[in-house]
Amino acid sequence: MAESTKLVVIGAGPGGYAAAFLAADLGLEVVVVDPEENPGGVCLYRGCIPSKALLHVAKLIDEAGHAADWGVEFGAPRIDLDRLRGFKDRVVAKLTGGLGQLTKQRKIRHIRGTARFIDANRLEIDLVEGATDTLDFEHAIVATGSHPSRIPTFPESDRILDSTSGLDLEDVPAKLLVVGGGYIGLELGSVYAALGSKVTVVEMTPGLLPGADKDLVRPLHKRLEGRLDEILLSTKVVAIEEQEKGLKVTLEGEDIEQPERVFDRVLVSVGRRPNSAGLGLENTAAAIDEQGFIEVDAQCRTADPRVFAIGDVVGQPMLAHKASHEARVAVETVAGHKVAFEPACIPAVVFTDPEVAWCGLTESEAREAGIKVQVARFPWAASGRAMTLDRDEGLTKLLIDPETERILGVGLVGPGAGELIAEGVLAVEMAALASDLKLSIHPHPTLSETMMEAAEVFFGQSTHVYRPKR
Repeated sequence: MAESTKLVVIGAGPGGYAAAFLAADLGLEVVVVDPEENPGGVCLYRGCIPSKALLHVAKLIDEAGHAADWGVEFGAPRIDLDRLRGFKDRVVAKLTGGLGQLTKQRKIRHIRGTARFIDANRLEIDLVEGATDTLDFEHAIVATGSHPSRIPTFPESDRILDSTSGLDLEDVPAKLLVVGGGYIGLELGSVYAALGSKVTVVEMTPGLLPGADKDLVRPLHKRLEGRLDEILLSTKVVAIEEQEKGLKVTLEGEDIEQPERVFDRVLVSVGRRPNSAGLGLENTAAAIDEQGFIEVDAQCRTADPRVFAIGDVVGQPMLAHKASHEARVAVETVAGHKVAFEPACIPAVVFTDPEVAWCGLTESEAREAGIKVQVARFPWAASGRAMTLDRDEGLTKLLIDPETERILGVGLVGPGAGELIAEGVLAVEMAALASDLKLSIHPHPTLSETMMEAAEVFFGQSTHVYRPKR
């Protein structure tokens, strides 16, 4: 082991490996500490990537079922779980293996183990093979990520899954309860429903995807009603009892006619908690807030000038792309550049079908903050491309400052919304005006046209929607 290094990165997820790679590209000596064989973190090994591989399969199954409406009929799908897991695992292995090669090409030292601070310039590292060693550093970046939240009143049981174990696909339960109607619960619930499970979703708030605008959630909710067995809003799980034939669940909420039900498995998806405990940060000047997040400034620096932190461990939103951009700020600060993490917006994408995506100001945020906005909506029922896909339930919306005509926020629901939102991010970041978007020629026929036509709606000039400006 190297006795000292210019920079050590603790954790090799999308934030950690992005930090290490950039630091090496800038000529810094870098050591990465992570227990896995290759970089990737939860996102690649047990989160974003494997779930998207399974969601792709779920979408294929769903489209095959709808093909009869278009004059093409397929037989009922036969699910081979071993081969399905194999596909998912191959995707993960290829991506993480590629990151391992990039680590070697950049001559980054990857130490497999877990680290804790002895003080503000030395780590103690428990190596995966069992030994313990120390490493001195000039700067450290903590990128340890997060873990699924548990509900302490639920019993310990192999039948109770979280977002990690839910991706293992040990079996396809006949009846599955999903606790939590956020993006993780809906994504995994959609996968199991496509594979044949009768899925019930329980959400304690009055709507799915708390935080997203209702008009974006509505088409998703309607489509999920046709796929899932039941969606129970304003409902809580007050007790779970393990029985021989399953899990007896007691529900509490409005209009619950049958409060006690039995499920084969329960998937708990009620958020994530930061991995800040056990790092020895108390041996530095770094501070941790009441929720367990490490406090940082605009340079991603903690109260200890030698220690930085990025990603899930520093707070919301817990998104891989936020972590990777924070990584650049932290590394460039270490390299002596004048930078700050001050994004105008961070996009959010829910990879259900339809997808839901948004960036910048939301309608609910504008209402709560008393910010005056004009909302321009373009329904995908007026999109030729959406009609050719037989998916006209989508919507594109722009939140525009009525005085300056600046685009403050963008929202989308529909297939491919996660790809389309990047144009919205660019518009918000560059302080684009509605006229900029209106005058940018979009290809026809595409779903991206809906962005341009939403801007035309603002001026009362949309070709395919008659809405005169008042």
